[in-house]
Amino acid sequence: MFGRDLDAVSVRARLGLSDDFIPWLEELELAGAPTPPARLPNAHLLAHLGVSSEDAEAIIGAWLTPDQTPELWWLLQRCHQQLISQMGEPYPSPRSQWPLLPSHLGASGRLFYVYVFLSALPSIRQWHCEHSIADDVSWNTLADLGEHIAIHRRIFGTAGLDVPEWIIHHFRGVLYRLGRLHFHRGRLSPDWPIDHNAISTDMAGSRLIPGAPALSLHIPESGGPMTPAICDESFGQARDFFARHFPEVEYRFGQCSSWLLDPQLANYLPPTSNIVQFQQRFHLVPGGWNGDQDVMRFVFRRVAPSLDELPQRTTLERVVVKHLRAGQHWQIRSGWLAL
Repeated sequence: MFGRDLDAVSVRARLGLSDDFIPWLEELELAGAPTPPARLPNAHLLAHLGVSSEDAEAIIGAWLTPDQTPELWWLLQRCHQQLISQMGEPYPSPRSQWPLLPSHLGASGRLFYVYVFLSALPSIRQWHCEHSIADDVSWNTLADLGEHIAIHRRIFGTAGLDVPEWIIHHFRGVLYRLGRLHFHRGRLSPDWPIDHNAISTDMAGSRLIPGAPALSLHIPESGGPMTPAICDESFGQARDFFARHFPEVEYRFGQCSSWLLDPQLANYLPPTSNIVQFQQRFHLVPGGWNGDQDVMRFVFRRVAPSLDELPQRTTLERVVVKHLRAGQHWQIRSGWLAL
């Protein structure tokens, strides 16, 4: 049977992977291959995953097969096994990060993790069904895969996926798109100093401790403006959704870490802006880290551009550049809110 002559050492040699890949390959070898072996679904399902026709053509053109791409198929089987073995687990055991494959592997390397997620599609769809997750929530959540393939094309000019660690959450059953926002089952950071003076008596302050269950909030690109009303609707959906489908955990709080929470934005934007009103929902925790690269990626879909080449079409674009030209930096900040 295919793959019996392959192991981590031979796969690394045949694919020309550097020594940096050794820990990952050893981890995959320990995971082993699934029984029965993983398969790729029919390509027509790409449309259900939000994949554009242009990107679908690229994915189909580089389609992995066990006979034509045996080494990548060996990797796929074991990544698949890692993923499905942690299905529904919000706090998985530590795993080596899934590293991006080197450019010399071409389209098959750029799209490798797309094929891993495609192989897991039957498993996550079955898991959603077993947990009574509505079809529209299931597909809307998983369609973030197509959105990020499209973002890769906007940034790099080709179909690909450079954020596999993000899409893992969707295909492991711990993240859901509910209206405008993503909600990810997690915990409050154990490193956060919580200001208990900011907690009202009806917010169960005794539960707001580092490491307590919390829903992490993320903002997908698609969906239009983040108006307060639309965000309120998402929060309402989240309260009902997690209480119904995951009643074993009480999620009383949400958290977010993003450049969107940088209070410096309020120095430039009016109080009525959607960003400023979104910020006002959160209690910021002290500290932060440089967010310039995140701003470039999320506002402009660029990687390390010069300021002179950045467009100045919107207020936000102009604000970002003005701040950087002044020698200032944007920050990623974290905050919490009561659900």
